[in-house]
Amino acid sequence: MKAIILAAGRGTRLSKYTKDLPKCMLEFGGKTLILRQVETLRKAGISDITLIKGYLAEKIQIPGVKYLVNERYAETNMVGTLMCAKEELGGDTLICYGDIIYEEKVLRAVLADKSDIGVVVDEDWRPYWEARHGDSLIDTESLVVGKGGNIIELGKADPPPEKAKLRYVGLIKLSRKGVEQLKRVYEGNPVLFDTSYMTDLLRAIIDAGFRVDPIVVRHGWLEFDTSEDYEKMTVLLESNKLAPLFRI
Repeated sequence: MKAIILAAGRGTRLSKYTKDLPKCMLEFGGKTLILRQVETLRKAGISDITLIKGYLAEKIQIPGVKYLVNERYAETNMVGTLMCAKEELGGDTLICYGDIIYEEKVLRAVLADKSDIGVVVDEDWRPYWEARHGDSLIDTESLVVGKGGNIIELGKADPPPEKAKLRYVGLIKLSRKGVEQLKRVYEGNPVLFDTSYMTDLLRAIIDAGFRVDPIVVRHGWLEFDTSEDYEKMTVLLESNKLAPLFRI
């Protein structure tokens, strides 16, 4: 399996820390977010890693990683960044976000999964949301699994609790067949998708009739989307209270 890491964005909601630094280069527990992610991928046996840079690209330097650059990072979004690696998309592929770190157990669940398109989801995400936002009802998104065990809805804001029993983590696993399905949907409207989030593309894949399956985990991941995220998780780490959510 190969990994493609989307790390082109500026991270404006982390601008307190990212004025002169890509957000994946923030340090957490003595290592940058991107180095933590690359090391975890390698521990799980994933050594073919492509990282797509954009904002302050020259400041991201990790040995043994292939680099691509999204020169249009300021005017595109995650899908546009992913398609900078269109030629790398083939065979079993893991799509990762540059601002998320995860434990090796999360990747083990991915590697054991047989889906053509699998999305990592947390079935016990509310304790993390309480620690992150102070309220598990803030900044929620839908993620609904149908009777067939596949995902039938995701990414809709502020859903009722029964539609948010699972939380999208930001890791997408594709088989060779899944890659072709993703490309087919993207090519139906590349101009639209280039400015879209990955959840938008996943919804379009579902709407096109392709199966998207959940890969269920419990905890073991952190997302750094805002300055508050970074500060709160740093406080938990420094006070030795992070372990129930994430083991560093």
